[in-house]
Amino acid sequence: MESNLLTAEELAAALRAGETTSEDVTDAAITRIEQHDEAINAICVPDFERARAAARGADRARARGEDRPLLGIPVTVKESYDVAGLPTTWGMPLHRHYVPAEDAVQVSRLKAAGAVVLGKTNVPLGLQDVQSFNEIYGTTNNPWDHRRTPGGSSGGSAAALASGFGALSIGSDIGGSLRTPAHFCGVYAHKPTLGLAASRGMVPPHGPAYPAESDLAVVGPMARTARDLTLLLDVMAGPDPLTLGAAYDLTLPPARHERLGDFRVLVLDEHPLIPTGSAVRAGVRRVADALVEGGARVERHSPLLPDLTEAAMLYTHLLFASSAARFPAEVYERLRTQAHGLGADDRSLDAARLRGAVSSHRDWMEANNGRERHRHGWRQLFAEFDAVVCPVTPTPAFPHDHDPDPMKRRIDIDGVEYPYLDQLVWAGVATMPGLPATAVPAGRSPEGLPVGVQLIGPMFEDRTPLRLAELLEQRIGGFEAPR
Repeated sequence: MESNLLTAEELAAALRAGETTSEDVTDAAITRIEQHDEAINAICVPDFERARAAARGADRARARGEDRPLLGIPVTVKESYDVAGLPTTWGMPLHRHYVPAEDAVQVSRLKAAGAVVLGKTNVPLGLQDVQSFNEIYGTTNNPWDHRRTPGGSSGGSAAALASGFGALSIGSDIGGSLRTPAHFCGVYAHKPTLGLAASRGMVPPHGPAYPAESDLAVVGPMARTARDLTLLLDVMAGPDPLTLGAAYDLTLPPARHERLGDFRVLVLDEHPLIPTGSAVRAGVRRVADALVEGGARVERHSPLLPDLTEAAMLYTHLLFASSAARFPAEVYERLRTQAHGLGADDRSLDAARLRGAVSSHRDWMEANNGRERHRHGWRQLFAEFDAVVCPVTPTPAFPHDHDPDPMKRRIDIDGVEYPYLDQLVWAGVATMPGLPATAVPAGRSPEGLPVGVQLIGPMFEDRTPLRLAELLEQRIGGFEAPR
């Protein structure tokens, strides 16, 4: 395999053995980006000169006998992370010239671990889409089919990984923003347990980079193998050094099992609020079959599973309450007027989005209490199961759709159209209660597009779905380069 498609683990071994240098590996990655990214548009802010300097520094450090987890390994960073000296815009034209003076805490951790930052990857406007396009940097294409999206909002990172532009990337996730691009591009991603990885400096332009607890959003790793996810998560995990939480040693417990045959897994492929397309059902089935063949205990139903309809409504309420908190006053007032016009019997997801966007603190507290009930339900379920396998979205990557009003867009599921934003319900299964979830490749659709599934694990037991991902990779294969 060419060096640009080597895993971080393989690159680290080659660097330690003196078989290559970080300067050579970095130059190869930059050359590949310069030759191929015009068609993909994944790297929206290149930082090649500083990357070359960092690579030379990594080689000097290794010559001195140093060895750090990511020493000399080229990586990319989602555009929404502050990197000192580079623009942070979140795709918003108003902020195209904003350049922070300080690295985000996760960028600092990457650099402290020895990583070489090649540049920043593209995102949608305000990080609020299942695609990755904006007026500043344009559209990122899926490496498997340039007519289709790589997903969002970490779509640039997933497209970069699939294209061989660096061995690792960091992204973020509130509505599947790590998992959906991984599923669409055939790579791996891990949404950590809520609060596991500090997010300071992953903040909208001009926002103060204070340590703050997010309600739903997390930052997390992306890679081309499951083992690389664990390698990068170990660098990212831990509380913000500016908070009291930093005084505590947050050591993740080991995976519940090491052998596939010891896992107890609940497999889901149907959601009450949206159908699952045939290609995704086939991916779930492929994983389920591999689990059975490996001796795992696999169930298709459990009375312990929290109600998925109620979960989706709670997730939608909390998600849109969080998103709308940053809306301009005039937009918020318009939404309030629309919400007042809803019928009391309207229990659609569209209505839940609108009500959530303008909810009162009392409303939010009621939704949060519902979340705690669901967390209790998940604790009970994970006393009987070790992981849950389910879709990331109902379909593989879909064609670019840049209609400025997402409410007018539609998602095609086996020839039938559904509201575009309804596809988020599967992401919310793990996001609403704050559970860890690992997105893994699970084959390809009849059209040749990647299909992934997510492995949801118990809270703060991130190593359990990560280990399951590794075992599945050994059995059914993992990343394949786009053809």
